[in-house]
Amino acid sequence: MSTVHIQTFTFNAFQENTVVVSDVEGNAVIVDPGCYSNEEAKILESYIKDQKLKVVGLLNTHCHIDHVLGNHFVKATYGVELGIHPLELEGLNRVKEYAHLYGFEGYAASPEPGYFLEDQSTVSFGDSLVFKVFHTPGHSRGHVVFYLEKEGVLINGDVLFAGSFGRTDLPGGDLITLKKSIHEVLFQLPDETVVYCGHGPTTTIGQEKQTNYILQF
Repeated sequence: MSTVHIQTFTFNAFQENTVVVSDVEGNAVIVDPGCYSNEEAKILESYIKDQKLKVVGLLNTHCHIDHVLGNHFVKATYGVELGIHPLELEGLNRVKEYAHLYGFEGYAASPEPGYFLEDQSTVSFGDSLVFKVFHTPGHSRGHVVFYLEKEGVLINGDVLFAGSFGRTDLPGGDLITLKKSIHEVLFQLPDETVVYCGHGPTTTIGQEKQTNYILQF
């Protein structure tokens, strides 16, 4: 029987998937909050309130604008510290410089990280919310994924999508590096691992090992 519940919300113009992972005790970790408008923030806040959850963590897989739009809201509302990979800090701080170019003139700058995530480390929020961190560059230099081994779940941001993979034409992106991350990290996980993607539907490692577009490269 699963000891965690995973809820996703699709926010902002980029249709980014925000992930809330909660345990039976009501503790919750928010990964990649993409809520930008007041309406989107209220959707997330209402879910937290209705489920009687206590937010205990805030994590980013990477710091492209669509994945950090709600960082300020989450920190201001729940008082939790942000965890990112150190190679994402420069990108996080640059978001405020270009947000207006994507129509996010009202972007509230993300708080600075309270701690950094390292490859092969484990971030725990109690006994059930245990995230194994893997550094998976290629879409961005400091991209990480979060593996909940006991649950057979991977929160993988923009590395792998159902049938596709993250773009590599943004600063810090590199196709060869991304392919290496997918083959040497993600595809080494059990086939039945459920993958929560930063955009689009969930998938499994086994499905993507058979059909993903990355196999053509």
